[in-house]
Amino acid sequence: MPKLETQGISLHYELFGASDKPPLMLIAGLGGTGAGWGPQIERFAADHFVILPDHRGTGQTTRAADGYTIAQHAADMAALIAYLGTGPAHLVGSSTGGAIAQLMVLDHAAEVRSVTMASSFARTDDYMRRQFALRRQLMAEADMRTAYGCGALFLFSPRYAANNPQRVAGWIDRVAALPPERDIALTRIDMIMAHDVFTRLGNIRKPVLVICGSDDFCTPLHMSEDIAQAIPGAELLVLAGGGHFIYVEQEQAFFDAVRAFIGRH
Repeated sequence: MPKLETQGISLHYELFGASDKPPLMLIAGLGGTGAGWGPQIERFAADHFVILPDHRGTGQTTRAADGYTIAQHAADMAALIAYLGTGPAHLVGSSTGGAIAQLMVLDHAAEVRSVTMASSFARTDDYMRRQFALRRQLMAEADMRTAYGCGALFLFSPRYAANNPQRVAGWIDRVAALPPERDIALTRIDMIMAHDVFTRLGNIRKPVLVICGSDDFCTPLHMSEDIAQAIPGAELLVLAGGGHFIYVEQEQAFFDAVRAFIGRH
């Protein structure tokens, strides 16, 4: 398995698609593992050289003692693109991955060609802080099935959960069965709560697509609307009825929208 020794960690990554195609990095959300992109990986690999990293502290990347900030994660990912020597990459980041992409384009712009921020945020608000205070307490004190069962209420839209109970239950089963790493999980929650680059968004000069489901209860639509309004020339796409895991709930619509956007840039 390929690893890059950088920024004080051994960064695990996988590569998909032909290396002579336009590079595209898929950046996972709070869970941090690249494999969480599921079928979208092969979809994008048909036309792109897909770079799929695991965040520090997750998957097969080092459980580092420090560096759990969005800025450090952005430096980790930028170092990987530079190491691969592919030239600037299209970034597609979901939730926390979108926040990482924000600091990549702000602080490591030479490695970035375009940015798609899905279900993301540039700063927290009272609703998000209250939500994650509850989820943090559950992560610290409850069993994993309870913690992730609660999390699923925020991550899947009500209609999707009602129509796809087995898929939602399967997601809970998978994540609850992972070895519990509470300390890292709590640190990563603190990391996203500390993220605030909203006043810097106006400095972004790369093409940006902001995409969100209308029924996202984790990082609600108004957060994506605020991001799109703050970035010059940014495009906003709202997928009706979609929840936080929009790339799961509306796989084809999500892929088609991102592919079309990247194709223009």
